[in-house]
Amino acid sequence: MASLTTLRAGLATRLATISGLRASATIPDNPNPPIAVVMPGRITYDTAFGRGSDEYSFDVMLIVGRVADRASQNNLDAYCASSGSASVKAAIEGDRYLGGSALDTRVTEMRDQGPLAIGDVTYLTATFAVTVIAAG
Repeated sequence: MASLTTLRAGLATRLATISGLRASATIPDNPNPPIAVVMPGRITYDTAFGRGSDEYSFDVMLIVGRVADRASQNNLDAYCASSGSASVKAAIEGDRYLGGSALDTRVTEMRDQGPLAIGDVTYLTATFAVTVIAAG
């Protein structure tokens, strides 16, 4: 039986395999881009008979610096690709079992790409939807 904490940590571990990308299993007070932040969304309990599994939905917010608009967008595009060394999807799905904590893990979509103001600084972000199936 996996815990929410274990699954968040497993996703952060997978994201940290992307060279140059920081990953956080918790929401930081002052993010230091480029960073991927794992945020729990919802848990659907009892998705299989007899407490066989639960379905966890996570949002992974990717935050990149916005020094130059074009360069920032190009950096974000590489993270949003479905494959490649900077791909969030490829990194997470590189171990769909999250080190034995999950039965399956899938990155299902990227959404909400745009600017985000934190304090006096504006960053560029994209949010990835991740579904994890784990034993109940």
